[in-house]
Amino acid sequence: MDPAASNRPAASLSAVNAPAELPAWEQLRVRQAESDYAAVAKDVRIAYALWCVTGILGGHRFYLGDTARSMAMLFTLGGLGLWTLADVFFLARRVRTVNRTRRAAVMARYHLLDGAAEPTGR
Repeated sequence: MDPAASNRPAASLSAVNAPAELPAWEQLRVRQAESDYAAVAKDVRIAYALWCVTGILGGHRFYLGDTARSMAMLFTLGGLGLWTLADVFFLARRVRTVNRTRRAAVMARYHLLDGAAEPTGR
């Protein structure tokens, strides 16, 4: 065995495991998909502002696209206020769920895999 060989640094694993650079057309497609998602994403602050102003009428639910629930809130005055009070605790989670669904739809439209996909269990 060559003594000089033992003093050489081992090959870096980060160079082996580094992601390959995407081609320019693929980068453009990813940027377009992210732009489309940004156009349809909902903001938690706007949802809470609508809850404060039109909560009993379900305005925040209209904003999130929950038309059936917002109509029910409109005609029952927010479930006599109880449904409106419950929404203050669940509104942020609902916005995240709506955004996750919309992001998955946009990425599927562009045939891109989402990095947050769950493992298949193998």
